[in-house]
Order: sequence, then C-alpha cells, then structure tokens
Amino acid sequence: MRDKTRLGNNPALTHILTVVVAVVISIGSAQAANISTISSTIPANGDVNPYGVAQVPTTIGSLVAGNILVSNFNNGANLQGTGTTIVQITPSGGFSLFAQINADTLPGPCPGGVGLTTALVVLRTGWVIVGSLPTADGTAATAQAGCLIVLDSTGNVAETISNLLINGPWDMTVSDQGSTATLFVTNVLNGTVRGGGKVVHDGTVLRVVLQISGNSAPSVTSMTVIGSSFSERTDPAALVIGPTGVGLSANGSTLYVADSLNNRIAAISNPLTRTTSAKTGTTVSSGGSLNDPLGLTVGPTGKILTVNGNDGYRVETTPTGIQTSKTLLDSSGDPPGAGALFGLAVVKGQGLYYVDDATNTLNLLH
Repeated sequence: MRDKTRLGNNPALTHILTVVVAVVISIGSAQAANISTISSTIPANGDVNPYGVAQVPTTIGSLVAGNILVSNFNNGANLQGTGTTIVQITPSGGFSLFAQINADTLPGPCPGGVGLTTALVVLRTGWVIVGSLPTADGTAATAQAGCLIVLDSTGNVAETISNLLINGPWDMTVSDQGSTATLFVTNVLNGTVRGGGKVVHDGTVLRVVLQISGNSAPSVTSMTVIGSSFSERTDPAALVIGPTGVGLSANGSTLYVADSLNNRIAAISNPLTRTTSAKTGTTVSSGGSLNDPLGLTVGPTGKILTVNGNDGYRVETTPTGIQTSKTLLDSSGDPPGAGALFGLAVVKGQGLYYVDDATNTLNLLH
C-alpha cells in the first residue's frame, strides 16, 4: 500500500540465504520475536513491494506443496499498481519465478491491466488466483477496476474474472472444497478515485463461488456482496486505504475483515450461505494495539492475526475480541514499521510467514 524503495539494485538478491534474527522488544506487553528472513522477493525484472502470501497445498505442475507464493504490487521503477510477477519460495529460501503476467495477452477483460495485489490464493487443484488493481503511472488518479486473474499450475494465465462487482480487489481468502471453491474478496475502488482523497463508504466484501471440473478453468457460479459500506479513500503514499485482510474461521461461520480506516476487526456472520449484505458487520475488536490493521489471517487455534500499517506490529486477538499479544515485525522507517506489512500465511509447525515491504523479503515469525 505504501510507496517503497528497492532493496539494492541487484536481482541476484532473490537468492539470499536464510538469516535468523532475534528481535527482543520491550514496548509495553510486546513479545520477543524470533524472525527468520527466508528470501528476497525481487525477481529478475525488478518488481518490488511484495503483497500477497499463500502456501501451496498440493504438488502439481510447477507448484510444490509447502512452498510459498508471493505477488508483487510495484514494478522495477517502484510504481504502485504495476507489478506483474508471482514468485515461489521454498521454506529453506529457494527462489523461482512462478509467473510474469503480460497485460497485452490476457485471455479476457481486466480493466486497466495488471497490478498484483494482496489477493492471492492457491487451490488444491493447482489453480492460482490473484487480484489486480492496476494503475497507469503508480497514482490513484489512474487506478482502474482490475479483475481476478486465474493461472494454471505452471503459471500460465487461463482466464480473468471481471464483473462490475469486482472493483479494486485488495485481499482474498478461500474456502476450498476441491470441486468447488468459495472466494471472499475485499474491493476498495468503489467511489474512491472520484472521492479525491475524501473518505467514502462504498468498500465491499464479495463472495465468488467457483465450480472446478477436470482441467477446465474454474467457472463462476455466483457472486454475492456479503459486506458493504466499508470506509475507504485514496492516499498519496498508500494509493488506497480500505477493507483489506480477510480470514475465515475454521468452521466457516465467521469471516473476519481488517477495517483499516476504522482501526478495527469486523466480523461477518454466515459468510458461506448469507444472501444479503451484513453491511460493515459487527466489531470484534478495535483500538488497543490495533493501528491501521492491514493483513489478516486466522491461526490454527482460532485466534485472529493482524499486522498494523502504522507501526509494524503483529496483533493477536481472540474471536471474543481480547487482544492477547503483540509482536514487532518491522522497525524500519519513520515512523517505524509504517506501511511495511501485508500478506500473511500461518503454517502449522513452522509459524507465520509474512512479507516485509520495507526490505522486499519473505520472513517467518517462529
């Protein structure tokens, strides 16, 4: 979301070795953090500003189970909304390019082109789905609706999913049943560009149900707005701020949303089955250690993990709204940690994978 500088100017940094850094924090009730830097996220074309993080569930095609995919939002000139690459990183730091998407050869509509966001999921059947919120020059004034881009297991684009309900897909999670998959997508461009920096209340959460059969690309069977009226606005440094991270409870009864501008975690009940919008949902937790929550995921014990856009902390919150701990993940910049943290993925037995935009790296919190 924030404009970031590149980590050096050598694409060979994509093969940096694993470095373990112990970060001891003494701020309030913050926990000590044991953090490993797994790899740079910069591919050969120089894309920066890593956003999306997703673990690969199945070995198929070029995908290897247990590896992590990362999408890049900025190009090598550091222009937001122009990144075109998805990289694949092993837990030990092995690095490869999974896909480089050419807007000129997309097989379907994607208004504005390609600018890969935090919206990134990998299905058990090998399909990879990533959001695009593109700009022409890295500014909010040229941002367009974008689309969801569907790639096969070898990194080739199979189709695009474009609809009036898809307008700036910013983050995404999935309930994957194999033959069907249900996507939950936050959208942040409804009225924001027209608002010219003023807060508008048109952000949405969209449920997209996919049918998956054989080797055919997934087909959309329904789209339903299950959340609406979320606060959003454009921002000179952040491009756009609005509802970001989404995470589904283990039993599927609740979808959690990082409501960034209102500094809270929202909950939408019955997300898999509801037929009407829950508006902005109910508030699980607000204030406290939350400070512009961006990335969000749900841990194996049911706790909600968010990362702050304003200070670089990870905050752990129970489903009942109790904030149980916070951990400093990024202390760089002025102020420390501002705009550095986005995509998250919890891997049982390993920890929390996250991208750090300030260093263009994939890291692991043990």
